[in-house]
Amino acid sequence: MPLKAPRGFIDENEPEVCKVGHPAPPWMSSYADLMTELVCFFVILYALSAALNKNVQNASKDIKEMMDKGEMKGDVKIDREGLKITLEEQGNAGFFGSGSADTTENMEAMVAKLTPPLRKLSEDHDILVEGHTDNQGISNQYFDSNWELSTARATSVARLMIDKFGFPPDHMGAVGYGQFRPIVPNDSAENRSKNRRVVFFVKNNSNLSVKKKDEKAQAEGQAAAAAQEALPPAPEGSPPAEAQEAR
Repeated sequence: MPLKAPRGFIDENEPEVCKVGHPAPPWMSSYADLMTELVCFFVILYALSAALNKNVQNASKDIKEMMDKGEMKGDVKIDREGLKITLEEQGNAGFFGSGSADTTENMEAMVAKLTPPLRKLSEDHDILVEGHTDNQGISNQYFDSNWELSTARATSVARLMIDKFGFPPDHMGAVGYGQFRPIVPNDSAENRSKNRRVVFFVKNNSNLSVKKKDEKAQAEGQAAAAAQEALPPAPEGSPPAEAQEAR
């Protein structure tokens, strides 16, 4: 039996009062389902935007084949941010001298193998070289910590790619993470070797594509303005160009 509303309150039987469990309009369920599906669709598209790039997929496939053949050791994966290629040292063939940022012949050989699939991508993508070390402390006349060492090593690889293999410098970058992003515990010589790695991060090109379109439109506008200024002035007393075309 419904209770009588106290003085000053609306009775619960009034149509303005929404009861608990009051059904929504019939169209609301279909509309809510549609909105949920659209959200899921765009989230999936965003997450797979790098994977949908054919050039990125081809580069990933080529590098995986080289790793499967034993030409290099590491890992390749594609996520929503882009393509990440991790190179690990193999045995005694290190990428750098001990406590040094100078690249070895082995590192140059690895970059030479990566150049064919990556240089094409560098035309439309930014490539970030990441340097990582193990947790063994360092302090010499060149580097006070693994922060400086890993950053210098990443910079050396980026410079190698630019100077020797022709990568565009405006699409290259370098960053060092020291020992603070290990992929395995630093509890053995083998694990420390895995953590001493170089990562080539090919960024998703969505922002770069927008930037290139803006730069192209701006350049075309500047060229059109320059061409207009280069036209000789019309003789005095001559009709405007619009009137001449009309005649």
